Amino acid sequence: MLISTRGRYALRFMIDLAEHNNGEAVTLKAVSQRQDISVKYLEQIVTLLNRAGLIRSIRGNQGGYLLSRAPEEYTAGEILRTVEGTLSPVTCIDQGPASCQRYTICKTVRFWEGLDQVITDYANSVTLRDLAEGPSAADGGDWCI
Repeated sequence: MLISTRGRYALRFMIDLAEHNNGEAVTLKAVSQRQDISVKYLEQIVTLLNRAGLIRSIRGNQGGYLLSRAPEEYTAGEILRTVEGTLSPVTCIDQGPASCQRYTICKTVRFWEGLDQVITDYANSVTLRDLAEGPSAADGGDWCI
């Protein structure tokens, strides 16, 4: 499984909204500057997040975007599935036995099911609040999104 740029940027966008969750709408331009992501790319991402109800858009001069829920009510898995579609490592696990003629005799299907469960459990255990409050590279953390 490889998370696309869209998935990585969606998480960064949502973390930025969580970090600036003070009741005022956050503009794409502000997020773009802080996260070094083009406004055009962010526009594509916010369309998906807005359509899924994960964010709210406010129009007008004071417009921008807000989280539709508290940061602890989102999981990384929910955000990634919204923009990526699936986190399954192989098609047969995502689409089920009908997608593969060898599914019933496959010696590796149990491995893929287990890996899928580990990925799902972990992605669903990390909240947006966890990500927003976690260490950054500037804090000495050695991970990135």
